[in-house]
Amino acid sequence: MNGVSGRMGYRQHLVRSILAIREAGGIELPDGSRLTVRPLLVGRSAAKLADLAARHGIEDYTTDLDAALADPQWEIYADFLVTKARATALRKAIAAGKTIYTEKPTAETVDEALELARLAAAAGVKTGVVHDKLYLPGLQKLKRLIDSGFFGRILSVRGEFGYWVFEGDWQPAQRPSWNYRAEDGGGIIVDMFPHWNYVLENLFGEVKSVYAQAAVHIPERWDEKGERYTATAEDAAYGVFELAGGVVAQINSSWTVRVDRDELVQFQVDGTHGSAVVGLFGAKIQHRNQTPKPVWNPDLADDHDYDADWAAVPTNEVFQNGFRQQWEEFLVSYADGTPYPFDLLSGARGVQLAEAGLRSSAEGRRIELPVLSLD
Repeated sequence: MNGVSGRMGYRQHLVRSILAIREAGGIELPDGSRLTVRPLLVGRSAAKLADLAARHGIEDYTTDLDAALADPQWEIYADFLVTKARATALRKAIAAGKTIYTEKPTAETVDEALELARLAAAAGVKTGVVHDKLYLPGLQKLKRLIDSGFFGRILSVRGEFGYWVFEGDWQPAQRPSWNYRAEDGGGIIVDMFPHWNYVLENLFGEVKSVYAQAAVHIPERWDEKGERYTATAEDAAYGVFELAGGVVAQINSSWTVRVDRDELVQFQVDGTHGSAVVGLFGAKIQHRNQTPKPVWNPDLADDHDYDADWAAVPTNEVFQNGFRQQWEEFLVSYADGTPYPFDLLSGARGVQLAEAGLRSSAEGRRIELPVLSLD
């Protein structure tokens, strides 16, 4: 596990996924046997790794990635590095024949991301890319609604994601400063468009084109040392996505918005037979038979309670941490030797959408996305 001293690598992948699986005694397989996990922590700081290992009862850690990749007892390489360092490490893991599980974006450019996917395929290496948003309780409820035919024909998707990230002068910023420097791989399009790609293509249809407008709303920020710096990466992006089948999706992504919605991410899906509004956990619906008949009259105050026209979708099952759920699915797929859909090619499509979004904003036009292939 390379990069576990970072926020996501530590909290979601190490503690809430791999260590949680270890503490549960592994994963029960269909034949009744159990798949167990043993982590090897890899990083640049021996002191940080030793502290993490002692804190969580982990026996193995090293600062020597090459030696770890050369050791046959470690079967899976998991990457949670910053984006700029990821492709180099993934190439080494592919050359070593390791199974790969990695965060996204998988590379800085679509050409590099596609190259990695092709290298892995040629080497016969199984790969998995984190698609955590699909495992959110709200989106799992949405998937049930889609599969049941609740919406009829889906017309549109509208998404709002984001919150106010403090500039860092009078209150510390809650995101690392590199997020706002393009030269360090920052920017909300690179961060979020890969998420929107797999959410859209797995729930509604593959993305055929994108029009995006990026903005640097806050031009100056303060870093972790309290020093002022110029923000060179966009902190907001407003995207329109054309999907296969004619669905139109609009998603606003912003670190410069104050939240007036139930959750930090919220999607509204409208169809001919019904609509739904879903977030991280919650989901509510309105069927065509329960839809009110509003009349626009700007001369009179509207006292209709529109919120009351929606019904909550019940939570009929226990949802576990989404990162852990995907880890378990990937590990079982690895043990059984079955195909895994969220691979490096899927990751490359996410990078493709981010690259197209940046190009669309720079050129002020709609960008079509060609189909990516390993051929």
